[in-house]
Amino acid sequence: MSNVSLDAHDSSETENQPVSSNRRRFLTVATSVVGGLGVVGAAVPFIASWNPSIKARAAGADVEADISKIQPGQLIRVIWRSKPVWIARRTPELLASLSNFDDQLKDPNSDEEQQPTFAKNAYRSLKEEYLVLVGICTHLGCSPQHLKDGAFEEYVEGVPEGFFCPCHGSKFDMAGRVFENVPAGLNLVVPPYMFIDDNTILIGSEEGAA
Repeated sequence: MSNVSLDAHDSSETENQPVSSNRRRFLTVATSVVGGLGVVGAAVPFIASWNPSIKARAAGADVEADISKIQPGQLIRVIWRSKPVWIARRTPELLASLSNFDDQLKDPNSDEEQQPTFAKNAYRSLKEEYLVLVGICTHLGCSPQHLKDGAFEEYVEGVPEGFFCPCHGSKFDMAGRVFENVPAGLNLVVPPYMFIDDNTILIGSEEGAA
């Protein structure tokens, strides 16, 4: 009986040994995997914290624009917060002509809040020479064309330069002010900006703003 009992015990231990070993290995691997997933799960929020939030990326950062090579009469385009921004260097002759057609504009004095306080003037700018505008039509969000050298007179008699939106025919002068009898109801937006120095504009912030 004892031999049988012993044999039975030995046989049972021998047959069950691989199963126990396999089970232990399985449990060890499973525990390691679960533990690893836990570490990864903990690490993802930590790593994600290194990157800007979705809200921060959507808001966008300030953009520096080099204006040192813009000649009088020229316009450059930069991207700020996924929007086109125009920077135009206006000639003295163009600046002098801006008041000649105030009676054709919907909001010649920029009474609507489409610009920072510093740009509520006849030129809608911080420095008369430089015009900074968000290049998006205030009607349905299209991007108007810059027409110069007399091309704009096809749409507004006696005004040689301006912005024309081919989508629905809205027209704006070289201060971004909207003409009457067009779909757009507001002047083009002047974004917040400031001059870092004579050759650099920072779009997105204005001097003295918190």
